[in-house]
Amino acid sequence: MTDYRVSQGDVQEDQLTAAIEKVTAQVPSTVYLALALGSMAVSVGFQAAKKPHTSLFVGQWAAPFLILGIYNKLVKLHGSDGTTHA
Repeated sequence: MTDYRVSQGDVQEDQLTAAIEKVTAQVPSTVYLALALGSMAVSVGFQAAKKPHTSLFVGQWAAPFLILGIYNKLVKLHGSDGTTHA
């Protein structure tokens, strides 16, 4: 059986990805959490204002903000491509 898994250091990210991650890694993780909580709060506000469609639209932003926060944390902990540079 063929093993298709990618091991650490087998593949490197391109320079565009590395450049984006270098800039976004400077954003504190709490910013993403605050954005997620803020979108939930704004969603509740729209719900109270009897705007259910807008409420659902804004409320769905929380998950992507949290996923971006996790990605940001992984880049901070493991770097762009997981290779070790001496």
